[in-house]
Amino acid sequence: MTRPLSVDLPINVRTYDIDSAGHVSNIVYIRWLEDLRLELFEKHFSLQAFVQENITLVLATTHIDYKRSIRLFDRVTAQMWVESLTNATIKLRAEFAVDGKKTTEAWHSAVFVDLRTMKPRRVPEIVRTRFNESQPLP
Repeated sequence: MTRPLSVDLPINVRTYDIDSAGHVSNIVYIRWLEDLRLELFEKHFSLQAFVQENITLVLATTHIDYKRSIRLFDRVTAQMWVESLTNATIKLRAEFAVDGKKTTEAWHSAVFVDLRTMKPRRVPEIVRTRFNESQPLP
């Protein structure tokens, strides 16, 4: 499986991440996904450059499938990549694993917007170029 523009991130489960059932709270995954998106943008594009050009990413949907629970002291690894692009949207995919076993899958659909008008705009050319360069040749 091709994972264009991927990033890997070790995740430390903290005591404040744990809910009353003894596993990672669902809301924590949203924060971890944000950490992954920031890592992806810092590695492959400059988030600061986008903001300076009055561009930001806005999430349209988030979908999370919880396969297995994550508990305190688990060693979590996470990966995010760009799954696809259209003229206006970017789809991101992520996976979390403990000891190499997938625990969670997540997807984001997002659009880039102009910070001055808050209207959607085309996916920036740098994103298209880097995504296309990361694709295997047919």
